[in-house]
Amino acid sequence: MNAIAQLKENVTDIQVSESREYEQLSTFYDAKYKIGWFYMQGFPRPCFTPTLLNELTDYLSSVKKEMAGTNNQKYDYLVVGSKVEGVFNLGGDLDLFMQLIEQRNRQALFSYAMHCVDILYDNMFHFGSDLTTVSLIQGDALGGGFEASLSSNIIIAERGVKMGLPEVLFNLFPGMGAYSLLSRKVGTRQAEEMILSGKLYTAEEMYEMGAVDILAEKGEGELALYRYISKAQKSPNTYKAMSRVKDICNPVSYEELSAIAGVWADAALQLTSKDIKMMSRLVSRQSAKQAKKQA
Repeated sequence: MNAIAQLKENVTDIQVSESREYEQLSTFYDAKYKIGWFYMQGFPRPCFTPTLLNELTDYLSSVKKEMAGTNNQKYDYLVVGSKVEGVFNLGGDLDLFMQLIEQRNRQALFSYAMHCVDILYDNMFHFGSDLTTVSLIQGDALGGGFEASLSSNIIIAERGVKMGLPEVLFNLFPGMGAYSLLSRKVGTRQAEEMILSGKLYTAEEMYEMGAVDILAEKGEGELALYRYISKAQKSPNTYKAMSRVKDICNPVSYEELSAIAGVWADAALQLTSKDIKMMSRLVSRQSAKQAKKQA
């Protein structure tokens, strides 16, 4: 059997165990390759609902505890994907944002942002362990969905999927790490242009800019991951050392992310009724699209 055929077999021959029960998150553990998989499925829209955020925190906290208890041996990779066809994640819970803005509740807006920052920061720095975090993008990653994917150590995206930061459409900006992470990947000028234009890009374009690490063929995202793992296993010391070097050369502080979250919460309270109407339209479109897929 050639190498590619073996890799394809690996995708369907996963030793699954220890799956946890959640409402908006599916998880399982591949013992053979020491991979923790977790797939998002936000409801009623594929965004970061409070329920999904709480479940992500619970699952990822359990991973940190398991790694501490096994001397950093249980997981080599932690992979986030989506169970929603055609969508990785559409970002922040706009419906919730509208409610909190109407209530003038800055503290709740800031708390939501910091919940996202806490997860993102841990993901960036391997959950304090010697593992590699991976975003597997097989559907559109927009707004906070794209922002979250940028925090992974490796980003794999399938051809044709759309990615971008459309918050400018309702007069806001992505305030939970997008600029910090993008500017370190594609440069400050390009990052600012992407945020201010609200333009959506294909995975191919993002790969050319350096925002995506691995470009996979449609339907072959998992295969691309196993291909990467196969390559890394041949020079494990080099790959682990390079991971540490990247952390050193591209530092993002928790204080930086926290301060930006504060700017975001303040900016959200400055939105006009016109901006809120645009946000409401986006929620309606997302809900209609999701309902159509489930029909």
